Amino acid sequence: MDQAVAHGPVPVGEFELVDRVRREDEEERFLSPFATRSSEAGRRAVDEEPDRFRTCFQRDLDRIQHSRPFRRLAGKCQVFVAPDDDHLRTRLTHAIEVAQVAASIARGARLNVALTTAAAMGHDCGHGPAGHASEEALSPYVPGGYHHAVYGADVVLEPLNLCVETLDAIRNHSWNRPTPMTPEGEVVAWADRIAYVCHDFEDAVNAGIVVPGELPAGVADVVGTTRSRQLGSFVSAMLETIADTGVVALRAPESDALAAFRAFNYERIYLRPAATEQARRVVAVIRALTEHFAEAPRTPQLVAGSEDAMAEAVRYVSGMTDRFALELAVSRLGWATAALPQGV
Repeated sequence: MDQAVAHGPVPVGEFELVDRVRREDEEERFLSPFATRSSEAGRRAVDEEPDRFRTCFQRDLDRIQHSRPFRRLAGKCQVFVAPDDDHLRTRLTHAIEVAQVAASIARGARLNVALTTAAAMGHDCGHGPAGHASEEALSPYVPGGYHHAVYGADVVLEPLNLCVETLDAIRNHSWNRPTPMTPEGEVVAWADRIAYVCHDFEDAVNAGIVVPGELPAGVADVVGTTRSRQLGSFVSAMLETIADTGVVALRAPESDALAAFRAFNYERIYLRPAATEQARRVVAVIRALTEHFAEAPRTPQLVAGSEDAMAEAVRYVSGMTDRFALELAVSRLGWATAALPQGV
């Protein structure tokens, strides 16, 4: 048959196409007894024909990675709002690092890597501009409060028609939410905490806020002071704990080290005076924008100030990147640049 090549014929040898059914059969043989099987999943809000080659969770991963909410994470900060340093993490790089940690654990524990990776990639798509401060800002306008995990699964990613298991893992990845329905979802919860504790500390070191020698001995002596060693220590300990206990858990002393590490980050990074002031400014900007768009709906048919107008405003503002939200505060609301959150 007629064919085109990019650089010339590159042989791969004879092989049989690996379709979805073959992949599902391989999962049945390889995965651990309590891992989530793609063949037993695939329930979506709107029924769809299965893909020829991809399992349902591989399909979910592709949809998330090609989505606008996922791309917008590149413009949403992880910790530092509008910094001068381009090397500091964004929500996008955070999601990628969480997916790497989660996949490493899932692969070693013989869990469903596609489900784990999909949930990890999508877990923060519900975050508004400037990270967690936006939850405080938007909560007064959402019945029951704004929780990025719930909003991400139920509103932001709803158009993607993802599988029940993927949405559940995203909805419940935060530790203040119910236990996920799958072991893969529980892995994502651990991977999120492990990843952000390690990389937020590394960013703070690079920003000159802390130095490695300030880590408590209970952390440094157990998992070290570099991100590479820390991640390796936590992942290895999780896999050994899963092998020993049969549940997704982390043994002591690593679990104690993780808790102490997180407490250190809160005290020295997240809740330091400069960060608290930045959060106050973020809340003010986001609330002002939300109230503005609720009173001046972008959809002409909506009644100004109505519940529907407020819901549209929350969805619009929560999807903004940091840069876009700050630009609108200046151009639409007339804010002075000096009043905006910025820097580390």
